[in-house]
Amino acid sequence: MEWQPDEQGLQQVLQLLKDSQSPNTATQRAVQQKLEQLNQFPDFNNYLIFVLTRLKTEDEPTRSLSGLILKNNVKAHYQNFPPAVADFIKQECLNNIGDPSPLIRATIGILITTITSKGELQTWPELLPQLCNLLNSEDYNTCEGSFGALQKICEDSSELLESDALNRPLNIMIPKFLQFFKHCSPKIRSHAIACVNQFIIGRAQALMDNIDTFIESLFALATDEDSEVRKNVCRALVMLLEVRIDRLIPHMHSIIQYMLQRTQDPDENVSLEACEFWLTLAEQPICKEVLSGHLVQLIPILVNGMKYSEIDIILLKGDVEEDEAVPDSEQDIKPRFHKSRTVTLQHEGGEGEEGEDIDDDDDDDDDTLSDWNLRKCSAAALDVLANVFRDELLPHLLPLLKGLLFSPDWVIKESGILVLGAIAEGCMQGMVPYLPELLPHLIACLCDKKALVRSIACWTLSRYAHWVVSQPPDSHLKPLMTELLKRILDGNKRVQEAACSAFATLEEEACTELVPYLSFILDTLVFAFGKYQHKNLLILYDAIGTLADSVGHHLNQPEYIQKLMPPLIAKWNELKDEDKDLFPLLECLSSVATALQSGFLPYCEPVYQRCVTLVQKTLAQAMMYNQHPDQYEAPDKDFMIVALDLLSGLAEGLGGSVDQLVARSNIMTLLFQCMQDPMPEVRQSSFALLGDLTKACFPHVKPCIAEFMPILGLNLNPEFISVCNNATWAIGEIAMQMGSDMQPYVGLVLNNLVEIINRPNTPKTLLENTAITIGRLGYVCPQEVSPMLQQFIRPWCTSLRNIRDNEEKDSAFRGICMMIGVNPAGVVQDFIFFCDAVASWVSPKDDLRDMFYKILHGFKDQVGEENWQQFSEQFPPLLKERLSACYGVAVVGGRSLKTSPGATA
Repeated sequence: MEWQPDEQGLQQVLQLLKDSQSPNTATQRAVQQKLEQLNQFPDFNNYLIFVLTRLKTEDEPTRSLSGLILKNNVKAHYQNFPPAVADFIKQECLNNIGDPSPLIRATIGILITTITSKGELQTWPELLPQLCNLLNSEDYNTCEGSFGALQKICEDSSELLESDALNRPLNIMIPKFLQFFKHCSPKIRSHAIACVNQFIIGRAQALMDNIDTFIESLFALATDEDSEVRKNVCRALVMLLEVRIDRLIPHMHSIIQYMLQRTQDPDENVSLEACEFWLTLAEQPICKEVLSGHLVQLIPILVNGMKYSEIDIILLKGDVEEDEAVPDSEQDIKPRFHKSRTVTLQHEGGEGEEGEDIDDDDDDDDDTLSDWNLRKCSAAALDVLANVFRDELLPHLLPLLKGLLFSPDWVIKESGILVLGAIAEGCMQGMVPYLPELLPHLIACLCDKKALVRSIACWTLSRYAHWVVSQPPDSHLKPLMTELLKRILDGNKRVQEAACSAFATLEEEACTELVPYLSFILDTLVFAFGKYQHKNLLILYDAIGTLADSVGHHLNQPEYIQKLMPPLIAKWNELKDEDKDLFPLLECLSSVATALQSGFLPYCEPVYQRCVTLVQKTLAQAMMYNQHPDQYEAPDKDFMIVALDLLSGLAEGLGGSVDQLVARSNIMTLLFQCMQDPMPEVRQSSFALLGDLTKACFPHVKPCIAEFMPILGLNLNPEFISVCNNATWAIGEIAMQMGSDMQPYVGLVLNNLVEIINRPNTPKTLLENTAITIGRLGYVCPQEVSPMLQQFIRPWCTSLRNIRDNEEKDSAFRGICMMIGVNPAGVVQDFIFFCDAVASWVSPKDDLRDMFYKILHGFKDQVGEENWQQFSEQFPPLLKERLSACYGVAVVGGRSLKTSPGATA
């Protein structure tokens, strides 16, 4: 007997569906409660499917809504549906997939794929064969409905469809889909391509077996009159470029010609898909070879795509010039993610290197339209192609640029400025001759009457900041800085944002070049505090933090502190502990504290206390959540991470002055918990703080060492690069403070460190920190570490040869010398690497130079003159020269006799 609804129950459900379409929030709440009550009845879901599939008298929105509520129930409770209910729903879906209404068909399709995503593809064996059969129906609605459902299943379960679990249904499905590429209905053709497209990136075997048929069928549809079909053809070709370029190469010329046309398609959805082709092609090794001859056509098309469309301008309120008084709506503000602290070393010929996981975020500036569009895609394509073709791009671009940059139409002028910014990285060499003339023009564009021109000029100028800083300051740096600071105070919020970001980039490039202008810069940034709405304030914090990072201790002047600190502390007092705006403010203060050093002392107490409170609150909340996940919310651990990082900044900036603060708080207890947190970023920041506290106030750390060391040992796991890096660094700092008392703990960490330094593909930062720490352990406990010398000496030497002379390198090399003293045999096989590492020192301290001298001469005397000559013949010329000049080791081809140490500088 088939299930039938009870009339009264049906009316109740229909009333509920009508109420849920009401805009009134009180009604909405009542609906939610009623839904929860009705969900207690197992056959409530039968009513919902009944309304969707059988009640043709009801209006479509109500029927569709019934299906969507059912979909949510399936998502939440499907495993609790009685079998009879589940079977009724499945049967109804299959019987009504061809409903005359497109909305109802789509809703049923969504319902089917939601059921299959609950692991039901295996337990609903008739689904795929039946849907595939229904494709053959003479009735258009049935065919289209089945295809719609199949497309959703292919999107959601592509991997499962290829697995043995289902007997590889793709072997039947793909050839079947390919037949429909020729169907008379464009909607069906489009579904068919979209279904096959789901399997390209995963290289499904069934598709690879039919790849040539697929490509031929795509070519046959190339000029289809339906834009959705053309879009799917373009998408397919872009993905094939990534996974089966071998099959496209024979046709590459005509594919490129086709894509040039499609990139100009009147339908932006098509032109955007086609434009992706150039982005993908640029990553292929054959790009240069196949594209060179087409640049003359492609470049003008990409440049043309970089203009704002009319819709963009409306969405961006391009006609609104002044909006600084309009408060931001909360959805304008993208969530921010804090990047935890990673400890790195300074390198030869440059500042400290950043961590390995840096993502470039200097893309085009109109982020608020965060949807990917033709303008952004064209700009990104021009950017990557500039990196492939370098200056070969310019002959195709320069003739266009003049017309763009000096156009009376602001939309065209704006696109020209964007073009200049997009090619900045790839074509820098070739652009240099034009920059002295172009820069003043760009700086003048900062005063354009259109806000969108002013904002793009900020971005493009930031892309040339490196060149600006390389010129005499008066020529470009000073005028650029002066104008950018005015733009930071622009009346338009988008311009403020672009100017702040551009200024942060300029700060990073200019560093101490900005010191003479600090007073002027701070006046502007502080004035902006009183002016900015919510979103731009967050960017302003970043500009201030970057300034502190860039000028360092030069900021520590009473007049600067007086300008900067009051507004920062006022904000700090205004924000509640649970306000996420604390993140960027804490990051900013961390940079400021590190830069100001003793200058931060008057402000440190409340800042320190609050950080400790934030850590404590987060830990407490995490504990409650772990014990009663149903009653408490999980804490946002970012609060704790940012607080730990600011404490690190304080310890680094204040050094010994942090002693009193640590003494009066329970930070060591909290740190013990944080170091064992399941979240890697929390551990990463904990170890950074541990290292900084070890340097600043070791007496407070020492009593905890016995408890801390085993935890540090457990975290020497290179799967979590940054955690491992910071733990390694902290161990080295602890060793330097502990001295020979480190002996009981060497065994806990040494094997892991030696394993990491010998691991292939280990990021450079981690290798360097590992080498430093092994050296430091050897310095304090040479007897314990030196037996393993032979296992690490070669990678140890190669990873430290590029580090600048500094304290860390000094202690590590002293350690290696002491270990060689205990176990000279350990270095014999790799002595050339040791020589090379020694030669990397520019000016070691005298006593360290003596140590090097003794080892080099000891080795030479040990092996005898003849062997030494043979051995030293392998040295590269520069190394021979360094060693004979600095250490008087007579080397074949060298130019020095034996002299006493210190006699030759």
